[in-house]
Amino acid sequence: MEITELTVHELKEKLDKKELTITQITKAYVDRMKEKENDVQAFVNTLENEALAKAEDIENKVKNGEMQGEYVGIPIGIKDNICTKGVKTTCSSKMLENFVAPYDATVVEKLNAEGLIDLGKLNMDEFAMGASTEYSAFKKTRNPWNLNTVPGGSSGGSAAAVASNMVPWALGSDTGGSIRQPASFCGVVGLKPTYGLVSRYGLVAFASSLDQIGPITKDVEDSAILLNIIAGHDRRDTTSENLEKKDYTKALKNDVKGMKIGIPKEYFGEGINSEVKEKLYEAIEKYKELGAEVEEFSLDIADYALATYYIIACAEASSNLGRFDGIRYGYRTKNFTSLKDIYRNSRSEGFGAEVKRRIILGTYVLSSGYYDAYYKKAQQVRTLVKKEFDKAFEKYDVLLTPTSPNVAFEIGTKSNNPLEMYLADICTVSVNIAGLPGISIPCGVNSEGMPIGMQLIGPKFGEEDLLNAAYTYEQAVKFREKYKPEFKK
Repeated sequence: MEITELTVHELKEKLDKKELTITQITKAYVDRMKEKENDVQAFVNTLENEALAKAEDIENKVKNGEMQGEYVGIPIGIKDNICTKGVKTTCSSKMLENFVAPYDATVVEKLNAEGLIDLGKLNMDEFAMGASTEYSAFKKTRNPWNLNTVPGGSSGGSAAAVASNMVPWALGSDTGGSIRQPASFCGVVGLKPTYGLVSRYGLVAFASSLDQIGPITKDVEDSAILLNIIAGHDRRDTTSENLEKKDYTKALKNDVKGMKIGIPKEYFGEGINSEVKEKLYEAIEKYKELGAEVEEFSLDIADYALATYYIIACAEASSNLGRFDGIRYGYRTKNFTSLKDIYRNSRSEGFGAEVKRRIILGTYVLSSGYYDAYYKKAQQVRTLVKKEFDKAFEKYDVLLTPTSPNVAFEIGTKSNNPLEMYLADICTVSVNIAGLPGISIPCGVNSEGMPIGMQLIGPKFGEEDLLNAAYTYEQAVKFREKYKPEFKK
């Protein structure tokens, strides 16, 4: 097996046994990037030379006893809306195309403290607004399973880079499914942690009450490992929870006997592709074989989740992106004769069509006369969504749903139809609205060989049961041993 096909825990084992060196591993990934990046287009900015130099430096420090860390020397990719000191952080937008972050995000500080090696910044939908990574200002990332299809979004670059073995794991961000949906499309594992478990300090905000940084990995064990590294309280993030530190790898017991799994029937209704349903029902039967107690129930508030999400998310986006005006932050137009021109032209030229659409919608729902009718009502429905999930978790340990209604679609088929694109998030947004953890794991492929994702949802800070349920299924079906991307053109 090639070095780049190994999971992180397999790489660590080989490092411990001195079968591989840090430099060998990093060089293997740099070579893989040179081989596949032209096809996949996953990176906004690569750090190949810097990564090789850092690998050599870390290797010398480890030999001399100057540096230690359980996963020291493992490479990683980082989504381009997470600040990295001295490196461009563009959010895949013309508005920030020349912005070099003056500080590291908290998660990046944690990666550096562990001795991980940054291979580069990964492409995304502009300001994390999109479900296909077609709304990047710089390039369209392609799905390694079929290069004519999208990798999902907004963390499409992160998912595609992991699926194509250009990075062993990556960080993404999830506002309404932006880790889980691309993980589903690319046949990898995507974990959206509970809101407040991972610091958002240094994440360029889209919708502050919904955004969450999380891992995209090759398997569930790697997901638990990366969550161990990035989770924890941060006084710089007022929404960060101060909880006892956990080792999530200890939750991977490969046993779901007696676990109660709820199947919300609303997630299997109209609009869900028949092949997706078929694979999900096979997964449900597998859980029954493994000893879990599976039961269908009604979560009817889910029907209102998508509308609620887009009102809240766009309102917060309108507020958060107000700072990018050509004066305080961001791109400044060269075409102006007055202060008003600077504001208008800088934002018109600096933002893409989808970002403008959401700013306009968000400004509308926050405006006088419409605030009560839309934004206030959406917040009230959000409370109802949380209560419905709380009620469900009184009975069930985890919930099981599709991650996305469909498999990856062809590039260009939905990018001009915003409503159809928004429906790609229909299975994932309620998790963010309620602040819950969710994970997407592959559960098979369709008739054309494209991956299908299964979503598991847990109660607040219920990552341990969630990861164990995902891990137990993964060990039973062994998706990675049966399927791999073919880079079809």
